[in-house]
Amino acid sequence: MSTYAMTWNLDSLFQGGSHSSELKKYVQQLEVHLDELESLISSFMPPSSTDETEPLHHMIEALQVAVKELEEFSAFTSCLQAQDVNDTGAGQWLAKRSELGARLNNVLVRLDETFITIDDEIWTSLLQQPSLKELSFVLEERRQKAADKLDASRESLINDLSVDGYDAWELMYDRLVAKLSVQVEGRSLSVGQASNKLDSPDRSVRKEAFDQLQKAWQNEADVFSETLNHLSGFRLQTYKHRGWENVLKEPLDYNRMSAATLETMWNVITDYKQAYIPYMRRKAELLGVDQLRFYDVEAPVGKTDSTKSFQEGASFIIEQFRKFSPKMADFAEMAFEKGWIEAEDRPGKQPGGFCTSFPDSEETRIFMTYSGSPASVATLAHELGHAYHQHVMNDLPVLNQGYAMNVAETASTFAEMIVADAAVKEASTKEEKMTLLEEKVQSSVAFFMNIHARFLFETRFYEERRKGIVSQDRLNELMLEAQKEAYMETLEEYDPTFWASKLHFHITDVPFYNFPYTFGYLFSAGIYAKALETGPEFEERYTALLKDTGKMTVEELAWKHLCVNLEEREFWEHAVELCTADLDAFMKYSEASMEG
Repeated sequence: MSTYAMTWNLDSLFQGGSHSSELKKYVQQLEVHLDELESLISSFMPPSSTDETEPLHHMIEALQVAVKELEEFSAFTSCLQAQDVNDTGAGQWLAKRSELGARLNNVLVRLDETFITIDDEIWTSLLQQPSLKELSFVLEERRQKAADKLDASRESLINDLSVDGYDAWELMYDRLVAKLSVQVEGRSLSVGQASNKLDSPDRSVRKEAFDQLQKAWQNEADVFSETLNHLSGFRLQTYKHRGWENVLKEPLDYNRMSAATLETMWNVITDYKQAYIPYMRRKAELLGVDQLRFYDVEAPVGKTDSTKSFQEGASFIIEQFRKFSPKMADFAEMAFEKGWIEAEDRPGKQPGGFCTSFPDSEETRIFMTYSGSPASVATLAHELGHAYHQHVMNDLPVLNQGYAMNVAETASTFAEMIVADAAVKEASTKEEKMTLLEEKVQSSVAFFMNIHARFLFETRFYEERRKGIVSQDRLNELMLEAQKEAYMETLEEYDPTFWASKLHFHITDVPFYNFPYTFGYLFSAGIYAKALETGPEFEERYTALLKDTGKMTVEELAWKHLCVNLEEREFWEHAVELCTADLDAFMKYSEASMEG
């Protein structure tokens, strides 16, 4: 069996970490390219005929260079911060990233304004020219969005103010979380390490971790309510000046998704998830409690011998990927061999997991804390799915690589499903099969209930935030109300401070960092069903779908590759039914286990 490192190799990108001279030179190069792009835009004259494509073409080429380099730099700073939250040098680079991000956004505002000045007929003809046709969707999207915003000077002002306003509040939240620690089992743990204890098989450990985390979040709730209120306040003021009344406008536009699709998805989930009430009762019985508490939802049931070392987990993932897609398996093997994965369990790391892309180097990096549990193996497969998605897009123009979060979650969840299904099939005992099936059902509970609670909380929070500051007590109340509704009153105790502990509520780059997860989960379920029906030849269709994710709406993507209408119930009902099939199987195995 191959031996893979559990720490990633960042030196192959920029040697020296946060003190890298290579990184410093790269950022200087990026600033030069931003200067050149600004110069091209300043001198640009709207074409008067379709023969005048060269200046526009040069401008787009310069834009793609700047975007590629900024994303490369941004990804590296994210890795530095994640691997060591106490790295002060990384903090300085994060500030530089915000500065250059605002500068590029200002450049884009001026570029978009030039698009608006081009005559409609000439614009349409220009997009059919060979040098621009491939980018026509993205360029037309930018033009339409620009028409929906303020003039360039005011949009630039918003971007400039966001560096020390909007983005700074997110950085403040990150710094505060990095300083938190809690005592669990006599050890001082970061909040990320303590959160990993919430899926412990020992209920006393879960309870201790939950109680200590609640205490920590509640102690800092006054400060975290400030960060949340000011982040949302900045966003709402921006929307007000743009004339945007619907707080979902930006997240829907970002995800290239219609309001009808979102509404249909949630309606179907709400109608179908009653089926999970008996599951919640059954799980309580299996855990020996009268009613589940929030910290019991992700607890394992039964016993399993499927704990895997990192090497075993890697080999298992590669093996299962290969049954579906040799290309996907070869990519995963390369990622392990080249040290693209940070999986070590150690203090000082940022909580959670992510995959980030380096478009200039055509590499990716995966960040997580590996524990060997089935859930940990699934997370590793999930992040490798993200990485493979980017890998198949490396040969596209960088502007066509900008896929949104909802379809990004499709590839990752698809990869996770491959591995989860394989684990169930290879289980050696009925009890192990039951345990692994329950892991899959947990995923449905997370996407249908936990994510739904986040969505309900956030929409209601914004309604109240329009009227003024929302107190920490009211934030707790809103979260409890959302969780009770989403979990259908099935829990004995909830998590009122979840709004403080969940990073997603405090980030600035993606608004409403919740519903895309559920979309990706169900969309990937539909794709997985197609893959099982089609067999090995589906690999090419899957790759083609992934490559289109950066240049279509999700409705267009689904129609082209799956022949389904996402604004109608049929697709979503079929996808949810695939999930409830796992639920039915779990209920059958668990009943037999209890009788035995």
